[in-house]
Amino acid sequence: AQPCCQMTRGSGRSSKRTSPADSGALRIVRLTLIRHGQTHSNVGRQLDTAAPGADLTDLGRRQAAALVSSLAEHDVDSIFVSKLVRTHQTAAPLAAHRGLVPVELPGLHEITAGDFEMRNDDEAMFAYISTFQAWSLEGLHVAVPGGESGEEFFARFDADLLRAATESAAPVIVSHGAAIRVWAAERAMNVGVAETAGRELLNTGIVELEGDPVDGWRLIRWQGEALQG
Repeated sequence: AQPCCQMTRGSGRSSKRTSPADSGALRIVRLTLIRHGQTHSNVGRQLDTAAPGADLTDLGRRQAAALVSSLAEHDVDSIFVSKLVRTHQTAAPLAAHRGLVPVELPGLHEITAGDFEMRNDDEAMFAYISTFQAWSLEGLHVAVPGGESGEEFFARFDADLLRAATESAAPVIVSHGAAIRVWAAERAMNVGVAETAGRELLNTGIVELEGDPVDGWRLIRWQGEALQG
């Protein structure tokens, strides 16, 4: 079981907001967003969003190792991770293979679960996920009860992806299921929120976009399946 990833189907707003930036167009960047490997909280279907978070399971560590071969043909010039330990553990094999040192950024963590933290019941799952649909239908001012609003989430995630895109042309971002799905659905200009609502993003699923934070991003790959390790 893998909570935090499935958004409720619904009609998203047709307009697309590009990320904020103060300068002109940047070079074309290929952005690779990877969900972390399986954790013990995933196994327990728990909404685990607070730091430091759960460790990877044995399967999760094998999934992390499998990223080395899965991305063998990809250019990777930097790796960024969130403050949650599972992203560091997921990035470690790829970083070692490429001779890179992962950089922790403060805004790449999961969308905070607030009052639902560590719950695993259906009511909490539904309420958490329904907030993401509300961001599309009602506005980004809506907040997860006891947690953050869409405005707060996009501000921090956009800021860190702007940094990654400014510093490198082929960054890998190891982040989290809900964060990646919600951000990509809103920021990719060539797909709508409704189009991505039914797509899975299991552990070590990969979403790739091309573009830049000024002119916008285009979705070029959605590999929702988990690597088996």
